[in-house]
Amino acid sequence: MGEPLDRMRRKFEPLLRHVFHTYFLFVRGMTLGVRAVVLDADNRVFLVRHSYVSGWYLPGGGVDYGETMEQAMRRELKEEGDIDLTGEAVLHGIFLNSHISRRDHVAVYVVRQFRQDRLPEPNHEIAECGFFAISALPEGTTPGTRLRLAEVLDGRPLITTWH
Repeated sequence: MGEPLDRMRRKFEPLLRHVFHTYFLFVRGMTLGVRAVVLDADNRVFLVRHSYVSGWYLPGGGVDYGETMEQAMRRELKEEGDIDLTGEAVLHGIFLNSHISRRDHVAVYVVRQFRQDRLPEPNHEIAECGFFAISALPEGTTPGTRLRLAEVLDGRPLITTWH
């Protein structure tokens, strides 16, 4: 993306977040999302950079009506990273994301057994994605992402709120 698009995204990002979460408040009442810490054999983590918000995130998204958290996590991994689980995901924790609203919760899973046939091409939602060494996370990796990684990989105590 060029600098003008980055400036425009930064300008409208708070408004877009507000609109999406207001919509989900009416549709879902309480919003529930999922994220996954996907670690490959070299202990690199899979991260995504969305086209509509700044920063690098763990892959994930909202839980749809009638969908379990695990089903949502599997769907989001397929959509955002062409990742299929080959083993069980482990629930790391459920976190209150009060930065979005007092009703938003995020379930985080740890995935170590998976198959990825190819790295997806950028699309309307995902601008970039890839595996990164923990010691070389991309600039703009969000504080919440860094905190979850420290909990999973360094044994830091869980903090029940998203940061």
